[in-house]
Amino acid sequence: MKHWLRFPRNVWVLAGTLSLVMTSIPLMVLISGLLGAKLAANPALATLPLACTIVGTALTTLPAASLVRRRGRRFAGFTGIACSAIGALLGLAATEFSSFISLLSGAAFMGAAMAFFQQFRFAAIESLSDPADAGPAVSMIMLSGIVSAIVGPEFGAWGRHWSGLAQYSGSFLILLLAIVLAAIVFMGFRNPEQLQTQDKGTGRPLSEIVRQPVFLIALASAAIGYAVMSFLMTSTPISMHSHYGHSLHEAKWVIQSHLMAMFLPSLFAGFLLQRLGVITLMLSGCVLYFAVLIIALSGHAVMHYWWALVLLGVGWNFLFLAGTTLLPKAYSGAERFKAQAVNDFSVFSLQAAASLCAGWVLVSFGWQVQVLATLVPVVLLLLISVWALLNRQRLV
Repeated sequence: MKHWLRFPRNVWVLAGTLSLVMTSIPLMVLISGLLGAKLAANPALATLPLACTIVGTALTTLPAASLVRRRGRRFAGFTGIACSAIGALLGLAATEFSSFISLLSGAAFMGAAMAFFQQFRFAAIESLSDPADAGPAVSMIMLSGIVSAIVGPEFGAWGRHWSGLAQYSGSFLILLLAIVLAAIVFMGFRNPEQLQTQDKGTGRPLSEIVRQPVFLIALASAAIGYAVMSFLMTSTPISMHSHYGHSLHEAKWVIQSHLMAMFLPSLFAGFLLQRLGVITLMLSGCVLYFAVLIIALSGHAVMHYWWALVLLGVGWNFLFLAGTTLLPKAYSGAERFKAQAVNDFSVFSLQAAASLCAGWVLVSFGWQVQVLATLVPVVLLLLISVWALLNRQRLV
């Protein structure tokens, strides 16, 4: 808590903005598959809207980083907010006109916005006067997701049936209002200044930066953690509601719990990071992922889904926080934009691929096969974590 009290204004503005704009993701997690199943010609395409969100993020990571470098983080942040608003409007059009293409387009714009919002964690680090506060600051940024985790699915439920509007049209209208409020909050952000003197020159070649063990370990922690989480989360509402007959309310509860579990650990993850170290936190995330597999394979009751998705969220938090905190050790100030761009492009491309496959795997092979398919990447990440633990003196 003492670290949070000395955070600069930028960190609080970024956290407040994210708590509003990130509601689009839990909203889409809950209703996009249900809307997709209703609007798509083939049920196997039901998860395609959420996959488009992630693909939009992956394809926009490099342009977003380039825009940050050329125009600054403030301009890029407002660009992301504009993309999010366009996505909400297209989602509204999709519901009103029963257009699957509009739903896919809106999802892609929301995903593109996320590429800009993912840059906020680096903006928070750059706004600090003490580099030792990087872990707690990233935790603070991630903690803002608690608000979106609670409110986002509620948008889906509140706006599901509004008189005079198509199903879920009200959800996108509420989302649009949240985005407008986010734009007002973000007006308080100012571009960080202390790193501008470090931006001269180009630094080392990108090939040299990405070959470093510290870069590869940071990338593996975030990328594999994100891909496994997305692969299972994307299919959960469909598996629960459409395949095993659980109610939409129960599916919403599981998704809300999962999303809260993704961000609530940030209350203490920064403390754990400083006490245990980044590699130990990464290893803890791997252990939690193994627990997810055991529980998910044990049955199809609501509580099986609930426990699996909650532990999946906590594991993701540890892995993503570890990767984000470790990454700056791989680059200098002059190298940060290209290193961050490659990292985010790789992370969200792998996540996009996992999300694209999720619906097809679930429809074709079932939930248990989908869970078993994550065993290989989880084992790989565990081996990387053990190697990093044995060699951590050279990394951190």
